[in-house]
Amino acid sequence: MAKTKPSSSEIVDALIDAYNMEIETVMNYIANSVDLDGALAAPIKAALAADVPAELGHAQLVAKRIKTIGGRVPGSLSLVWGQNSLQPPEKTTDLLAVVQGVIDAEKAAIAGYERIIKICEGADFATQDLAIELLSDEQEHLREFLGFQKELEHLLQR
Repeated sequence: MAKTKPSSSEIVDALIDAYNMEIETVMNYIANSVDLDGALAAPIKAALAADVPAELGHAQLVAKRIKTIGGRVPGSLSLVWGQNSLQPPEKTTDLLAVVQGVIDAEKAAIAGYERIIKICEGADFATQDLAIELLSDEQEHLREFLGFQKELEHLLQR
């Protein structure tokens, strides 16, 4: 059975989902990079702050692609927020909660870009290429925070 060619609206919708996640990630990374406290918080805060420009850049690239293929880039009132695990924790020293939230967000971004890659297969090579590039960045971010998770879990077991 031949694969049906996706509609441009299906691709735009998937890109809007990715744009939404990138913008929400920027907000939550900023909040967590400022709100965290404690002796061990500095490297996590620095990593989050350093990732803000990358995530914002992803949002800009995705927005440009949405416009290029005929979509409209949504404003804030059209976006839906859902990164519950990435919200700044009540306890500002709960580094593990923030790291887990980042891991969850990065895994969701990876899944979103993998979905775009699949949707675009054989139909929109430029969008697929962008999604592959952004997927690689998200995988690097995930790897970094999996390292933080491993280290924090090891310290908490002592």
